[in-house]
Amino acid sequence: MTSPTPVQESGRKEELTPPYNVVLLDDDDHTYDYVIEMLMKLFFKTADEAYRHAVEVDTTKRTIVMTCDLPMAEFARDQIHGYGADWRMPRSKGSMSAVIEPATA
Repeated sequence: MTSPTPVQESGRKEELTPPYNVVLLDDDDHTYDYVIEMLMKLFFKTADEAYRHAVEVDTTKRTIVMTCDLPMAEFARDQIHGYGADWRMPRSKGSMSAVIEPATA
């Protein structure tokens, strides 16, 4: 019977990319239904999760919709910016705003 061969490590440390938050910002030109619909469609949130984000963005003026690496965060922000106006509100002229910020540990 032979003993198992030890696995050698490469000695290389995997580089971790810092996480970023995608933050949805509040405005008065979009309805709760719009926020819920957008978050369910773009971020696959459940109706309950999306509703909680809608309440948070309305009450605190911001909500973190996801935390990920920078390229994905930029893509997510751009998806929010490209979602379009809220057809339920005539004064809504475009998408909601979102920003990217470094996630704190």
